[in-house]
Amino acid sequence: YGFINTCLKSLVVEKYGEETWEKLRLQAGVQDSFLTFEVYKDEITMQLVDKACKVLGVPADTVLREFGKYFFEFCKRSGYDHMLRTLGGNLYEFIENLDALHSYLSLSYQAKKDIEVLVLFFPQEMNAPSFRVEKNEDGSMHLHYYSDRRGLCHIVPGIIGAAALDFFNIEISMKIVNQTEEEERTGKKEHIVFLVTQNPLFPCKERNEFSSSSQCHVDSEKQIENQMNKEDLEKAKNTNGDRGNSVCPVKKSHWKTLRGIITLGKGKLLRGFDPVYPKSLWIDTKTFCNGLPFHMVFDKELKVKQAGVSIQKIVPGLQTMGICLDQYFRIIHPEVPFTISSIQKFINSQFVFQTKREMMPESWKERPMLELRGQMMWMESLQCMLYLCSPLLRTLHELEERQMHIADIAPHDVTRDLILLNQQRLAEMELSNQLERKKEELRILSKHLEEEKKKTEALLYAMLPQHVANQLKEGKRVEAGEFKECTILFSDVVTFTNICAQCEPIQIVLMLNSMYLRFDRLTTVHDVYKVETIGDAYMVVGGVPVPVPTHAERVANFALGMIMAAKGVQNPVSGNPIQIRVGIHTGPVLAGVVGEKMPRYCLFGDTVNIASRMESHGVPSKIHLSSSAYQCLKYKNFEITERGEIEVKGKGKMHTYFLIRNKSATENEIMGRP
Repeated sequence: YGFINTCLKSLVVEKYGEETWEKLRLQAGVQDSFLTFEVYKDEITMQLVDKACKVLGVPADTVLREFGKYFFEFCKRSGYDHMLRTLGGNLYEFIENLDALHSYLSLSYQAKKDIEVLVLFFPQEMNAPSFRVEKNEDGSMHLHYYSDRRGLCHIVPGIIGAAALDFFNIEISMKIVNQTEEEERTGKKEHIVFLVTQNPLFPCKERNEFSSSSQCHVDSEKQIENQMNKEDLEKAKNTNGDRGNSVCPVKKSHWKTLRGIITLGKGKLLRGFDPVYPKSLWIDTKTFCNGLPFHMVFDKELKVKQAGVSIQKIVPGLQTMGICLDQYFRIIHPEVPFTISSIQKFINSQFVFQTKREMMPESWKERPMLELRGQMMWMESLQCMLYLCSPLLRTLHELEERQMHIADIAPHDVTRDLILLNQQRLAEMELSNQLERKKEELRILSKHLEEEKKKTEALLYAMLPQHVANQLKEGKRVEAGEFKECTILFSDVVTFTNICAQCEPIQIVLMLNSMYLRFDRLTTVHDVYKVETIGDAYMVVGGVPVPVPTHAERVANFALGMIMAAKGVQNPVSGNPIQIRVGIHTGPVLAGVVGEKMPRYCLFGDTVNIASRMESHGVPSKIHLSSSAYQCLKYKNFEITERGEIEVKGKGKMHTYFLIRNKSATENEIMGRP
């Protein structure tokens, strides 16, 4: 279920970071998030575990053990702390009741499918692992673990070890002493036996109040003795003495005397409780069968000796005493053969029986089969087994499907309340599922929105400088800025007018697009700002909008790259590489945003005009420099030749130069190639 996969994701993110999780999930080919109550294939979890081993470089048993420890903490954080803590007063009781917890959770979370949120190892529709524990004389335990899923047994020491340390303040060591194919049970394929040894971490007096080790008995009695009020004790003794020696004889030890006093109601008996049984059972057979309407008693041969009235009503065959129980029922949980020896071995587990369709009355043929859940109790004196059970019903719908009523269940049976409470719980759970799905949908939409936002911003930043675009997004007015020195470049295609006259429009578009894509890449390589393109004219600037001292070198290198890149663009008329003219000038400009609809970041000033004149008065496949641009570049390791004095339209005579090459940079460096 999603709960398991979410826990695994949380472990990886918390210990190794988001990047590791992203790498792991991509290798495993799984989604980023999981819905808590959604059923996922086992292969997803197994893939995640396998890739975690490879990505982290850790053996599988170590990964699973760490996951077991973390899963225990994850369950506590998810609200199951109290439920786990109250399973038992010691580790033996805790493990002994794990199957009962699984059974409860499967009942509690049943909706359209069986949903087990806290089943310890990857449940799939009631396919939970099972545990059986045996005490040894030396204080150790043998833990039997049964599961359909091979290779996951190393999770068990992680979970059980974490629970022992947290709940009972003891460290345990667990090692596998036997690993076999399933023989004792049906349907399970792996049977692992762990030897569990306990090592106390703290003195008995510091242990959790839920721990009930016998080693603490002496210390506990001393503590009780010190806490008792001496006057009350003396008074109690005197009062008891007046009643004679039959209850508290003089020869009794101090603690026997104290227990006698407590038994008389002068205190609370904390230890040494012995139940009192009547000499004969004060209940008649009829009352017993009516009071426990779903119980059954059977002997070693599975012959029915006794049955409650309600189960007789549903399964009339049980009225024939002596029939075999396995003729009418099959065992659903635990998955064991229907024999008295198998039942005795798993007697601490909750047993679920299901009626056999072929043995039910005709009226039941179209109904779902009845399931019973309860406890087995072996009666040694009678050599019989008592099955105290109730109908396994989760909702009112299931009750109606079997045409049963609340009245069929004994008033003292909490199944009545559970059905009604679970009906409300399922409605709440369905609402929770819907909210979780909506949350996941919103997360995905948010992620897509973020991706679209990035695309929009990338498009916006391609049109305007980033700091200008951010100011406009915030609704601020962008003030025009003066730049005392920058370098501007213009370029155009030689004989562009003639090419347009002889070609189809689409050919012109394809040619310009091919050329501009190359130029745009070079703007990134040399970190210059593309101002605009008009027809075949391409304009860039260095030192605007971010002033830099190397603006002239950047634009010069960009210009050299343009000449090289243009050789890769074909003239659609002649089939030869196109030729471009490039002009560069350095000087002051004023820059600002013009317009509100399709705003543009524009440059103003005579520097723009002179740069344009350098391009228009240039020579094909040459980079034409003004004198101010030459002054910025002459000591920067560029090869420059003098053109001389030329007449410039609107400016008169100007001394200009040609940029030939960069002496210190290779062609690959200029083009930004590796």
